[in-house]
Amino acid sequence: MRVLVVEDERLFADSIAEGLRKFAMAVDVCYGGECALERIGVHDYDVVVLDRDLPDVPGDQVCAAVVADGGRARVLMVTAAGDVADRVAGLSLGADDYLTKPFAFSELVARVQALARRNRPALPPVLQRHGVVLDLPRHQASRDGRFLPLSPKEYAVLQVLMRADGTVVSVESLLERAWDEHADPFTNAVRMAVMTLRRKLGDPSLIHTVPGAGYRFGA
Repeated sequence: MRVLVVEDERLFADSIAEGLRKFAMAVDVCYGGECALERIGVHDYDVVVLDRDLPDVPGDQVCAAVVADGGRARVLMVTAAGDVADRVAGLSLGADDYLTKPFAFSELVARVQALARRNRPALPPVLQRHGVVLDLPRHQASRDGRFLPLSPKEYAVLQVLMRADGTVVSVESLLERAWDEHADPFTNAVRMAVMTLRRKLGDPSLIHTVPGAGYRFGA
């Protein structure tokens, strides 16, 4: 999934982003509302983790822009104000969920994952395709009972391909869903990730290159 973190406390924002990336999420970071408004006009996010108390453009305005954009992005509003009136106000703006600081990082991850699931057809927590098992809650993968030691990027690529259920996924789609905005579309990052993923999956190969189109997962 692709996530935008909007938080003016830079160290806090960076720590959130780094933590989410360990769960195979592609994460962009903005330290203010103006930057966030630019990003949501360019990228198709699954979830926006939004600090309500921003110093430039208020988080309320950013939330309204996300809703008005009409995309699939879900908003998790984060604030230090935790009384009922503040939560109600945030939700009335169109936020999908509300989290009060300080919070446990595990709860943030769970809420982000729950919001992202709303954007997709219902899927079981464990994906199984051609002997490969992807355990989403435990963030683990195996093939024919053999544990696969995947990096976060390899896990993200495998998840995108398995969700496609046999249809072709373009390189552009993989960049959008598994990498952040700093990824250079002219590099061979996707090819290298697919190559190492193929090696770890073993034979017979389950990831097939479709010339000029992308990659397909299947027997």
